[in-house]
Amino acid sequence: MVTLAADDPAGTNTPNLTAGTEISFQEYFVQRHHSVPISNVRFAGAEVSTPAPGVVEAIESAELIVIAPSNPLVSIAPVLAVPGIRDALVQRRKDVIAVSPIIAGAALKGPADRMLAELGHDASVLGVAALYNEFASTLVIDTADDSLQSAVESFGLNCIVTETIMSKPGVSESLARTVLSGATT
Repeated sequence: MVTLAADDPAGTNTPNLTAGTEISFQEYFVQRHHSVPISNVRFAGAEVSTPAPGVVEAIESAELIVIAPSNPLVSIAPVLAVPGIRDALVQRRKDVIAVSPIIAGAALKGPADRMLAELGHDASVLGVAALYNEFASTLVIDTADDSLQSAVESFGLNCIVTETIMSKPGVSESLARTVLSGATT
């Protein structure tokens, strides 16, 4: 099942680190080409939003919950900021598997690595592990980060190492099979 986390218009805002002024995510990402340092990410309205109908129930009844390899701070965190969603995931932690969007210390696309560093997180799979270990039981990382497997596991996560860059035929299917089989370990 794929659904919106909330029906409310919760937005993503990133304050500018140097000027200290808050700008919208649209301005940060499109107009400024994510070139300004950030010091905080705020999800306007998230605290008063409510999960969309059926979202918490879907989490509670899902066989498996997959966190896609998206930016943890501006793609995944806004969903987690909706009251009730993080708690529902924590309750289902053993059934939550995430795929790291960071490979060899870099994001394949976008500013996730830089944003992690600017906000004081490790810009690696270890930063992702630290952010996700409360609600995920397994983290899938790329073969480029295989040397970090035991460090990821030190966060209390199962760690699966496989090819995650879907740049050639068959990799996406292989990754999907790995994620599905990893959920049963």
